[in-house]
Amino acid sequence: MTARVQAVRGMNDVLPPETGVWQHVRDCARTVMESYGYGEILLPLVERAELFNRAVGEVTDVVEKEMYVFEDRGGEALALRPEGTAGCVRACIEHGLLHNQQQRFWYFGPMFRYERPQAGRYRQFHQVGVEAYGMAGPDIDVEVIAAGSRFLRRLGFRGLQLHLNSLGTPAVRTAYRQALVDFLQAHAPQLDADSQQRIARNPLRVLDSKVPATQAILADAPSILDYLDTPSRVHFDGLQQGLSDLGIACVVDPRLVRGLDYYTHGVFEWQTTELGAQGTVCAGGRYDGLVEQLGGEPTPAVGFASGVERLVLLLQQQAAAATGALQVYVCGLDAESQRVALRECERVRDALPALQMLVHAGGGSLKSQLRRANASGARYALVLGSREVEDGVVQVKSLRGEREPELVAWRDVAPRLMEYLAAPPVSAEI
Repeated sequence: MTARVQAVRGMNDVLPPETGVWQHVRDCARTVMESYGYGEILLPLVERAELFNRAVGEVTDVVEKEMYVFEDRGGEALALRPEGTAGCVRACIEHGLLHNQQQRFWYFGPMFRYERPQAGRYRQFHQVGVEAYGMAGPDIDVEVIAAGSRFLRRLGFRGLQLHLNSLGTPAVRTAYRQALVDFLQAHAPQLDADSQQRIARNPLRVLDSKVPATQAILADAPSILDYLDTPSRVHFDGLQQGLSDLGIACVVDPRLVRGLDYYTHGVFEWQTTELGAQGTVCAGGRYDGLVEQLGGEPTPAVGFASGVERLVLLLQQQAAAATGALQVYVCGLDAESQRVALRECERVRDALPALQMLVHAGGGSLKSQLRRANASGARYALVLGSREVEDGVVQVKSLRGEREPELVAWRDVAPRLMEYLAAPPVSAEI
């Protein structure tokens, strides 16, 4: 027997009905980002490897261990993009979009990193991201965070917590880096092996260690907030005040760092306890030096990115994805009921073109059909038997306990479903 060809490890197919959840995430992103005036930008999957070496940092795990790099037939070193910001900056410089201009973009697409696959983290993964250029004050940081908060709320998430920190200016970061190195070297024998290796190369990443013994030592580490200069403090205070003005709660977390070298000033993450070690669902910050670092004029910039796989996983765990998946499952209990169901459901689709409705095929008992309906993720079932056919009605049955079953005339099914589905599944604000 010929061996089967399988997908590359960590690069996964997305199959129905899960594709509906992905489309729902993208649709929510588009709706929210466009409401803030952000335009969609489409970027290449392949860039020159030099771009990420310069932007992300040659001593980061992304560049040293995780980036897919290869030579093309002309001998040029190319890379599959591991993140979206560097490519967005390159595009802005190349097309002259930043000179005396302000730009707001959003994107959605695949990224690639060679790392150990686990739940919510894969070698081909997808991000939805936001980038804003040309605005230096904390007001744009507040707007970006507000857009992220609205996006996550629109998806129906609950129990997320916003963590906030400041990495200050490059001068602040340099001074703090030396203080942190001094502290870590004094405790090096007690640190885990990875943290020991990072002391000289990328000491701020030690703060992100998940090893309990290392975390216990870091409790006494110096805080970067004690090293902020006046401009950094003013910016960070303005950011916190702006979030307070909008009613967006946050936790100031001096241990929060980002894994890429280009961040400055405010950095932030939305975190959950429902995904184990992979608790960050959306993260970003300010990167004022990156445009100049890649050959452009000095330009302030801020943005965030969110892993779509983690969003989908959290949606599934919180059972909040029904609005992006199947909505109605139709059960016909005999041949005549099935004929009527097929005919009438076409009329319902005419009235509600966006409705996601599946008509059961293949027969089976009411119990077996309702079992399939429940497993499909649909919120409502339409149940049709001989009595309903005779009376010209159908039973509308909630599959999630939202309301009692009722008999509805077919002419009223479309408006009734529209009314019921307009109410979101049970969720809570962030």
